[in-house]
Amino acid sequence: MSSRMTVNGKTHVVQAEPGTPLLYVLRNDLGLNGPKFGCGLGQCGACTVVIAGEAVRSCSTPLSAIGDDNVTTLEGLGSQDKPHPLQKAFLAEQAAQCGYCSNGMIMAAKALLDRERSPSEDVIKQTLADHLCRCGVHNRIVRAVRRAATELAL
Repeated sequence: MSSRMTVNGKTHVVQAEPGTPLLYVLRNDLGLNGPKFGCGLGQCGACTVVIAGEAVRSCSTPLSAIGDDNVTTLEGLGSQDKPHPLQKAFLAEQAAQCGYCSNGMIMAAKALLDRERSPSEDVIKQTLADHLCRCGVHNRIVRAVRRAATELAL
């Protein structure tokens, strides 16, 4: 079955069943490797994308749930030549060790900063609380989100 979807502002037609997890379509059909396969249960956050302004776990979201909404992945935020302020802040704060959770953290932070330009440290922590990171860089991640918020406010 073919499905039409918009990802990072570009329209795609993919051959996939409506119940196929969005993560599989993004990675396998569109070659987007920003969203990671972590737990496959929507619990770790490594697969997070933004749909209609909300952070969504793509591993537990069926393709049929997207509708006409645009899906934004890490690849849709910025490029190596022109990174998004969140991507620059994560680099500047060295907010990754293995980096596996970084995609989900950045995408959840993107959804947060789109609706709240200057979130408090508590709000940032609460937003990212259900993202698993075993590297122990949580304080750096929070600093990176605050740094990006400051840059976006300028």
